[in-house]
Amino acid sequence: MSDLYRSALSSRISRLPMDIPHEDEDDDDEESEAADQIASLPGSMGPPPTRSPYARQQSGGASSTTPNPRFAPISASGYFDAANQVSVSSRGLESRVYYTPPKYAGRNGTVIFCHHGAGYSGLSFACFAQEVKDLSAGNCGVMSLDARRHGRTTSQHADNEDLSIEVLIEDFVELVRALFPKPEDAPTFIMVGHSMGGSVVARATPKLQALNYAVGGVAVLDAVEGFALEALPHMQQLLNSRPDGFPSIERAIEWHVSTDTIRNPDSARVSIPGCVTALDPADTTEGPRKQKWVTPLRSTSSYWTSWFEGLSTSFLAVKAARLLVLAGAERLDKELMIGQMQGKFQLEVVPNVGHILHEDDPRKLAEIIVDFWRRNERVIPGVKKVGDS
Repeated sequence: MSDLYRSALSSRISRLPMDIPHEDEDDDDEESEAADQIASLPGSMGPPPTRSPYARQQSGGASSTTPNPRFAPISASGYFDAANQVSVSSRGLESRVYYTPPKYAGRNGTVIFCHHGAGYSGLSFACFAQEVKDLSAGNCGVMSLDARRHGRTTSQHADNEDLSIEVLIEDFVELVRALFPKPEDAPTFIMVGHSMGGSVVARATPKLQALNYAVGGVAVLDAVEGFALEALPHMQQLLNSRPDGFPSIERAIEWHVSTDTIRNPDSARVSIPGCVTALDPADTTEGPRKQKWVTPLRSTSSYWTSWFEGLSTSFLAVKAARLLVLAGAERLDKELMIGQMQGKFQLEVVPNVGHILHEDDPRKLAEIIVDFWRRNERVIPGVKKVGDS
């Protein structure tokens, strides 16, 4: 729920697998090609910039109607190797998936599978994916999806509006099955989920393990059940300060950076184009706005409680290594505090970031996750994984 979650807390505390068909690059349908080829993803304005120190850029000229070139979208082609629409027929979904494969196939390889938070998209993990490839020398792959009602994922059914946790869990499980129909040929997964996505991966992991998929670990990013539930009553008030739309994609990116919602301009320039969509030119009810949210957060409010209620229990019950990464040294809820004292999970705190920590400092998070993989995936005989009893 973007930095709204953290703001509310502050107020209280003073390429794809070979069996997945790729789009034909010679397809005459230009619209389809533009939607599915990674070189044509939202923000195809050249290669990604060199890695920045993630210093905040001031918005400068925020009142101007002229798009600021410092906030121009950039392509995701330098961050992932492939982007495809994957048919998940059992769920009536055409799911957008971004993928950089590992060097080694099957169980000899590891894929970090990322699930974004509410209102964002798979491109939220673009910079993180690039850093993981660098730090792991390509031995770790990274896959990131757009959930239903997010990014470029589309649905054939009216219940696409349903974002309850049970629906999101089944979507995730069935997507994994569509991508890797044979568990014995699938890679080992490290599941990573931010906020809402953390709840999805924690609860989906036992279901996937029951289907014989190998999960080496689960990492939840900046989601603590107790704090999240305490924050929910304040969310509607905080949403009142969130724009309903923007005159351009550049202005959408600029808003996220200037408000510190995303503190890394490079990441915002690649991820935010996946969070907004063009208004119908015939729609004159929106005034000067030309871009609207793909997923307005206010429209998800009826599902917030389901996302976080029971998260701590689900996380601690996962039969794999467990990692909780927080964007600040807030108190854990009682269940997690007891679990930490019992050594049931690894806890890491990333300094100088906001709620969208994987975008604010993707290098630091990549270091944490790659180290987590090395400690728990390449197990030394006789040495237990983090969280093993």
